[in-house]
Amino acid sequence: MQQEIDYAKLGEKIKDLRQSMGLTQDNLAEMVSCNTSHISNIENNHTKVSLNVLLAIANALNTSIDYLLSNQYENCALALDNEILRAIANFNIEEKERVLRIIHAL
Repeated sequence: MQQEIDYAKLGEKIKDLRQSMGLTQDNLAEMVSCNTSHISNIENNHTKVSLNVLLAIANALNTSIDYLLSNQYENCALALDNEILRAIANFNIEEKERVLRIIHAL
């Protein structure tokens, strides 16, 4: 059975990530080389995002398409694991040890 992409969930994830990075729709549109209304339409599920634009959005938000779609497929833990690794990749050793202590505390 073929599963359909939930574009509403995808748009919400893009919006949440964009906002968490302190970016406006204008900022993201400029980074992706599209207009602001297109970003708004994607985030509000008024249009389906093309694969090319989705890739550009993922790159602009420093994430992966995998992560943007992670709440829509069964093995979403792998995408989240990769996103955690990406988030701490540039940390120095002390910061990574601090993150590890926090993880163990959880």
